[in-house]
Amino acid sequence: MGKKRLISSIAIGAAIGGIAALFDWDTRNYTKHKLSNVKDKSVEMIKNPTISVHNARIAMEEFSESLVYQAENAVNALEQVENTLTRVTSRPKRIQG
Repeated sequence: MGKKRLISSIAIGAAIGGIAALFDWDTRNYTKHKLSNVKDKSVEMIKNPTISVHNARIAMEEFSESLVYQAENAVNALEQVENTLTRVTSRPKRIQG
């Protein structure tokens, strides 16, 4: 019961906040512009589904390449840290006298 109440309260709060934000003229115009863009893109996607699928495939390939590149960078950074730690911890101890 508490989980449903929390989710519904969040949704109601978001709706009230959205309505309150629309009292601002700039926000209304921005919202109209964005909704118009969404409508135009949706119509374009429906009219040309093959182009939309092609664009989605290209975007996924670019994302995948970027992810691989970033993962390689992370591995390289970890190897450098590991090498530095190995050098620091393997130094011979000084003779105290």
